[in-house]
Amino acid sequence: MLSIDRAGTYQLGDRNVRRLGYGAMQLAGPGVFGAPRNPEAAQAVLRDAISLGVNHIDTSDFYGPHTTNQLIRAALQPYASDLVLVTKVGARRDAQGAWLPAFSREELRQAVQDNLRHLGLDVLEVVNLRSMLDVHGPAEGSLEAPLTALAELRDEGLIRHIGLSNVTMRQVKDARRIMPIACVQNMYNLVHRNDDAMIDMLARDGIPYVPFFPLGGFSPLQSDALSAVAADLDATPMQVAIAWLLQRSPNVLLIPGTSSTAHLRENLAAAALRLPDEIVERLEKIGNGAGNS
Repeated sequence: MLSIDRAGTYQLGDRNVRRLGYGAMQLAGPGVFGAPRNPEAAQAVLRDAISLGVNHIDTSDFYGPHTTNQLIRAALQPYASDLVLVTKVGARRDAQGAWLPAFSREELRQAVQDNLRHLGLDVLEVVNLRSMLDVHGPAEGSLEAPLTALAELRDEGLIRHIGLSNVTMRQVKDARRIMPIACVQNMYNLVHRNDDAMIDMLARDGIPYVPFFPLGGFSPLQSDALSAVAADLDATPMQVAIAWLLQRSPNVLLIPGTSSTAHLRENLAAAALRLPDEIVERLEKIGNGAGNS
């Protein structure tokens, strides 16, 4: 019987979630734009995730837009009492699917209302502010104005907790001077290790770190190195990448995404994979070879 309990749990906001969750982004159409080819299959993946113990789903109303939230509502409502839905605001899509900033007070309020409506909720458990100062990655700049706008919505009872996404260490520190931060969601994996210090800082304070793209940024050579380790463990490269992240720090919560029930089960099976010290050393060399610290 597949179980993700072996990965343990961690507090997210006021809730305790299993460390292996699910990211809904891949349920939208190509380029995270439009509807999936098979909405029924997408809903089946969501239902399977819940049946396998997932109680943390990451989504956003700008996936599609609206698509993943509508799929989640159709597949899972009424929601399980322990399910935590985490969404993101701060971006919008144009008619061609481009990603554009949406940081104004009015845009953030509309985004929260859209998420509530499409998910069928009265309050959002956690809303991450996605920094769009640079679409391609974290960039320095003040987030005080959009965070203040989200704090107003929290005070109105529409949001319980606020997190950050695509942010720098300085922005995290500045935000924490303004308000409690529920989590940080950034790109991080074996090769892309720029947030090592951030993860350790957040762990000391009991704040979850949610990495995305666990295999993102790999070159073919680096993928070959990871594949060799996976073959030795009779596992998939994704399973090894997930297992390494779970062992990296107890405050790491994972949201691997897929539109396939078979891949979903493979990903969640990584909860049972324990990496010996010598395997961890081999994996660390992959990251070191990429020049990340």
